[in-house]
Amino acid sequence: MEQARQKRIVLGITGGIAAYKAAELARLLVKQGIEVQVAMTEAACHFITPATMQALTGRPVLVNQWDAADNGMAHIDSSRAADAIVIAPATADFIAKLAHGQADDLLSTLCLARNCALLVAPAMNKQMWGNPATQRNIEQLERDGVALLGPASGVQACGEEGMGRMLEAEQLAQDILAVFQPKLLSGVKVLLTAGPTYEAIDAVRGITNRSSGKMGYALAQAALELGAEVVLISGPTALNKPHGAQVVNVSSAAEMFEAVKQQVADAGIFIGVAAVADYRVAQASEQKIKKGDGSLTLELVPNPDILSYVAGLPKPPFCVGFAAESEQLHEHARAKRQAKRIPLLAANLAQAAIGTDDNELALFDDTGEHVLPRADKLTLARQLMLHVLKLYQPGAKQ
Repeated sequence: MEQARQKRIVLGITGGIAAYKAAELARLLVKQGIEVQVAMTEAACHFITPATMQALTGRPVLVNQWDAADNGMAHIDSSRAADAIVIAPATADFIAKLAHGQADDLLSTLCLARNCALLVAPAMNKQMWGNPATQRNIEQLERDGVALLGPASGVQACGEEGMGRMLEAEQLAQDILAVFQPKLLSGVKVLLTAGPTYEAIDAVRGITNRSSGKMGYALAQAALELGAEVVLISGPTALNKPHGAQVVNVSSAAEMFEAVKQQVADAGIFIGVAAVADYRVAQASEQKIKKGDGSLTLELVPNPDILSYVAGLPKPPFCVGFAAESEQLHEHARAKRQAKRIPLLAANLAQAAIGTDDNELALFDDTGEHVLPRADKLTLARQLMLHVLKLYQPGAKQ
């Protein structure tokens, strides 16, 4: 993640069982180059220790307002140095403090004295979340401009199930990182395809490929961070839906093509990441084909070329294609970009990328080739979206 300077957040931990998730959240943020200063309430220390959080962040944890080392000014010094304050978990009690402006400990005082964004990740029993008093407090925080991250519905520590569960650390980290991204695609619809397609042979068999969908989902996340309206048309994957994206689940190439046609009219950017099967069985059997003694011949017919269709529209969106090659990457990628008549194509070697969490990309545009060195796929997705922004001109025909 490219930044002019290292971003800093204060991670506030309050006294709830979900405090254990704060350890993973801190680790993920530090991994992304964020400087994390942890501040804990006294109650939080009963659930997770300051020593754990100090080990993960490399910084002493703030707990006591009256620490002589800070001259009693930790609430001022820490808030002034922060780009954002994140409370995770935020208990019902602490949410009530925030809503009413109470400042009776270090963390609540720090929040009241802030001059930066405040993000709150609620975590509590479903009855506490649904209580009218809590809902009034939540409404007040929203009116005050506080950003709410969650909660989610699920099984809770008490054994009950319902709303009030804190979001998982990975989701919170993505939401926090999105705050730091300039909303350069605000008002722009980004339409993406991702994952494999499945072409039925009979009732139980089919033709597919090894695409995991990870790159397409990472690009959806990167576009969301930039403020875009994201529609993700996904083939079969085991990935979690990107928070904030509209996901259209499809199976075959024909279904993906129909979904694209329904969504493309008002799209400003189209990114075709899906590994769409080039061929399908001409006549798929409705029943399972029984094994015989001889060979089996299947007639394959071409699937529609989704990228060519979108690029050939009278007023096409800005089109980004993908090419996964097993050899002669540069030659094949240049030829594909010219054949599709698209402004940007990203290419990689399939054997080094399929199913992995990292990758390296070569971008081809009118100015030549641009290499994105190997990195995790979300980092590459952010870099690719920044390259798209250099080329994208709203309303301009390709």
